[in-house]
Amino acid sequence: MAVIADGQGCRVGAERYLEGFRWMLLSRTLEDKIGSLYTAGKIVGGVYLGKGQEAFSASLAMCLRPGVDVYAPLIRDQAGRMAFGEPMLETLRTYLGSVLGPMRGRDGNIHRGRPELGSPAMISHLGSMISVVCGMLVAKRFRGERDVVGAATIGDGGMSTGACHEALNLAGVERLPLVLAVANNQFAYSTPNDRQFACADLVQRAVGYGMEGYTVDGTDLAGCLEVFGKAVQRAREGHGPQMVVGNLLRLCGHGEHDDASYVPSSVRERPEFRDCLRRSREEVLAQGWMTPREIEMMEADAYETVQSAVAQAQRDPAPDAAKENWRPLASSWLIEGGS
Repeated sequence: MAVIADGQGCRVGAERYLEGFRWMLLSRTLEDKIGSLYTAGKIVGGVYLGKGQEAFSASLAMCLRPGVDVYAPLIRDQAGRMAFGEPMLETLRTYLGSVLGPMRGRDGNIHRGRPELGSPAMISHLGSMISVVCGMLVAKRFRGERDVVGAATIGDGGMSTGACHEALNLAGVERLPLVLAVANNQFAYSTPNDRQFACADLVQRAVGYGMEGYTVDGTDLAGCLEVFGKAVQRAREGHGPQMVVGNLLRLCGHGEHDDASYVPSSVRERPEFRDCLRRSREEVLAQGWMTPREIEMMEADAYETVQSAVAQAQRDPAPDAAKENWRPLASSWLIEGGS
C-alpha cells in the first residue's frame, strides 16, 4: 500500500489518509454552510467553527472505537464528531432547532450529544468535559469493562482552568485510560499564548499529572493520525493517561460574531500555521492518490450532502412547549426504552 512520510518518519497508509481527508472536507463544507446560515439569521445562538483544526480533530476520533470508547468533543470538533459517528443531519437539526434532533430543540446548538452511544453532551468547553469522561471511565471500571479509552478535547485557554487541573489530577492518580487532545490554536479567544502560560510548550505539563505527552503539528494529518494512534493504543494497553498537544492556528474568529482582528498578520503568515485542509489536498495530489478531477467530485458530493441535510432539517417541526414532557433527555431515553 502507498504510504506517506513526514519529516519524523511518520507513515500512514493511503486509505487511512484519504479517510481523514474526507472527514476534513465534509466538516469544512458543513461548517461553511452553518456560518452562512448564522449570517442569514437562520441560527439562534452562537456559532463556533473549527476551521484549521479539522486534521487534529478527525484524527483523534478516527483512532477510537465507536460503541466502545467514550468521546467528548468541544465546539471546534465537527470533524471529530462525524468521524466518531454523529450523523450530519443530527448536527443540523440541533443548529436549526428541530424537535427531531438529539436535544429535541431544547438546548443551544453546541450542547448536543448521545451519552448512550459514548458521546456525552457538552457542558462547557472550559475543562468540565474532562471530568465527565473521567467519571465515565471510572464507572466502566466499576462494571468490569476493560479495553476502553476515553477521549476529551480542550483548547489552550481551557488548560488554565481549575476544572481541567482537577480532572487531569484525577486521571493521573487513578491511571485512567484518558487521551486528552489539547488544540493549541494560539489564542484563548483574544489572549495569546505568552499571556496564558509560562512554559515553553503545554506538553510540559503532562509529567506533572503523571501523563505521557506528545507534541504534533496540528496541520499535518499524517502526523496527527500517527501520534493519536500511539496515544490511544498506550492508553488502551494500561499505560495511563495520555496528552497530545497539537500546534495550529484557528483560521476564523472565536465565533462567527468575532473578526479575529487581534491576530497579527505575522502570525497568520507563519508556514506552520497553514490551512490543514489545503495542506492535505496538496499532499493527496502530490502522492497521486487522487486526481484534481476526483477531488472536485468529492467536493461536489460533500456540497450536495450538506445541502440535502440542510433542506431536510429545515422541513422538520419546531418544538412545541405545550407538548413537551420536560423530563431530562437521559431519563426520557431510559423510560421510553431508548427512543
